[in-house]
Amino acid sequence: MVERSVSAAGDLKSGLANVRWGILLALLTIVFGQALGVAFGVFEAALKAYLKAEGERAFEAVYAGNRAQLDATVAKSWTYFKRAHLHAGGMGTTALALILLVAVLPGQRKFRRESAVALSAGALAYAVFWAWAGMRAPGLGSTAAAKESLAWLAVPAVGFFVGTTLLFSVWSVGSLFLHSLREK
Repeated sequence: MVERSVSAAGDLKSGLANVRWGILLALLTIVFGQALGVAFGVFEAALKAYLKAEGERAFEAVYAGNRAQLDATVAKSWTYFKRAHLHAGGMGTTALALILLVAVLPGQRKFRRESAVALSAGALAYAVFWAWAGMRAPGLGSTAAAKESLAWLAVPAVGFFVGTTLLFSVWSVGSLFLHSLREK
C-alpha cells in the first residue's frame, strides 16, 4: 500500500511537470485578470480619462464631431476592459482546472503537454483581445472596428480554448467512465 502511494505521488508530480507550461500560462491569465481588477480599483478615473483622451484625439477625423458617438464608444471601451477582467479570471481558472485533471489521466505525454499549452494560451490571448480592443476603440471610432482589427487574435484564441475544452471534456469523461467499465 505504501509503495502504491509513493508511485501515485511520483505519477502526479511527473504528470504536473509534463503540463507545467500550460499551468504557467493559466496562472498568468488569472494574474492578468486580477491585475486588471486592481487597476480598476486604483486607476479607474485615469483609465477612463485615457480612453476619453484617445477618442478626443480622433474626434474630428474619426467621429466627425459626433459627441454622442464618442461618448458611447468610450463607455463601451470601458465595458471591454471589464470583459477582459472577467474572461481572464473565468477562462484562466477553467484552464487550470482542466489541465490539472488531464495531467493525471492516461494519454500521450506530448499530446497532454501541447494541448495544455493550447488551452491556456487561448485563454490568455482572448482576455488580452478584450483589453486591447477596449484600448483601440476610442481611436478607431467604434468597438466594432476595434474587434475587427483584432480578429486575427480573437478567432484562434477562441478556437484553441473552446476546442481544447471540448477535447479535454470528452477525454476526461471517456477516461473516467471507460476505465471504470473495464474494471467491472
